[in-house]
Amino acid sequence: MISEVYDALKEAGASEDKARKAAEVLANYESRFTRLESDHAVMKWMLGFLLAMEVATLWKVFSL
Repeated sequence: MISEVYDALKEAGASEDKARKAAEVLANYESRFTRLESDHAVMKWMLGFLLAMEVATLWKVFSL
């Protein structure tokens, strides 16, 4: 749960249950985006490796 969001919602007049649930939902989205960023970094490394292998293969084939 994101305590700043919870506190802001409580101060704005939301009930405790609604404020807690909203803060937990936002925390879940935040962890989800962090995981997606991590997956994106792995995909970039995989793409870089595949491109390097393709260039090496083409270099080997056409440098005869």
